[in-house]
Amino acid sequence: MFKRDAEYKANSYPIRIEAYFYASFHLIEAMAAKKGLHIDKHQKVRQKLEKNPQIFEDRTEGVWRAFQEIENQIRPGQIYGGAIDGKKLRRTKELFEEIEKLCGSL
Repeated sequence: MFKRDAEYKANSYPIRIEAYFYASFHLIEAMAAKKGLHIDKHQKVRQKLEKNPQIFEDRTEGVWRAFQEIENQIRPGQIYGGAIDGKKLRRTKELFEEIEKLCGSL
């Protein structure tokens, strides 16, 4: 659902970025759930993944780094009034696709 909203071109760039953020988090959370674990809050992604490397194995750092770039570098500037442009949306999509690929390769 969030991925579909992120790809819907009629939505504004900030809403699409936010949707990619949610889609990324829910994908990561689903992968954790497969291992019987839950992250619960997006702020805990790195901490939980580093403490539970069995979730993503050697892909752990790639997953949390991609997610944190969306969460901490892109999302705040777009959602809270920064310069809104298509470059940030394209970068967010790239990061989401990277997370999606890392999740799908397990």
